[in-house]
Amino acid sequence: MDIFLQQLLNALSLGGTYALLALGLAVVFSIIGLINFAHGELMTVTGYAICFALIWGLPFPLAVMAGLAVAVVAALLMERIAFRPVRGASGTTLLLTSFAVSAILRVLFQNLISARPIPVSIPASLSGVLTIGPLHLGMIQLISIIVTLVMLLGLNLFLHRTMAGRAMRAAAEDFAVLRLMGLRANSVVATAFAISGLLAGVAGLLWVAQRGSVDPLMGALPVLKAFIAAIIGGLGSLSGAVAGGFLLGFIEVILQAYLPESLLPYRDAFAILLVIAVLLFRPQGLLARKTPVKL
Repeated sequence: MDIFLQQLLNALSLGGTYALLALGLAVVFSIIGLINFAHGELMTVTGYAICFALIWGLPFPLAVMAGLAVAVVAALLMERIAFRPVRGASGTTLLLTSFAVSAILRVLFQNLISARPIPVSIPASLSGVLTIGPLHLGMIQLISIIVTLVMLLGLNLFLHRTMAGRAMRAAAEDFAVLRLMGLRANSVVATAFAISGLLAGVAGLLWVAQRGSVDPLMGALPVLKAFIAAIIGGLGSLSGAVAGGFLLGFIEVILQAYLPESLLPYRDAFAILLVIAVLLFRPQGLLARKTPVKL
């Protein structure tokens, strides 16, 4: 039982990072139907920003704030330069645009910064371990769980208690009607991208804190996992993205803990098989949005 509780804590930490990334994907997709595969590069931008801020002598808290600010600005620039000109295009065009942005940013990281991992100096206070009875929880894992819960609660309050949040929810229901009502579509979409960038920045911070380094391909695998999590939960469903992220984290951690050593190299394959099994029973996702039938 103690081992299971320990793995559950590990799953909360990993699943929280996936949930933040999947939520960022779902926020944008729910409004303009874009699956932004350049979302992972926002994680990488955050990592590099924190790394260089620390090299330039900024204290760690200020470096974190700088990294998150850079992620939000990068997301807004991405929306304005790459996605706004093709907003009314087909889903295929939007998807190819996101792949192109991702590829361009990776090449820029590799050629302008470094193709190799760069170490990031994490404060020693974050490397400790908290012991609660038989359970051992790293400080970074604990911070990851707390930050994830705070971010999810904050986003929920923003969407339900602010005018901008209500506009985003309305846009997710019917973007065309929102524009007919006189609300500025560009502002709503830009807000969605800013939130997406902030979520990616927080996920990037947690990822870098656990890895201790940043490289051009750092965001590639996490964003793929986040996309899978968003599909599990139901594309466009914010609560579904969170549920899918935690479920995928739980599946990966449990497989890592209980699979025979000879099968560990195939952990991701088994995880995908379990995801397929979930989708066989719920093809639209666990918490898919109900789409009204228009007559």
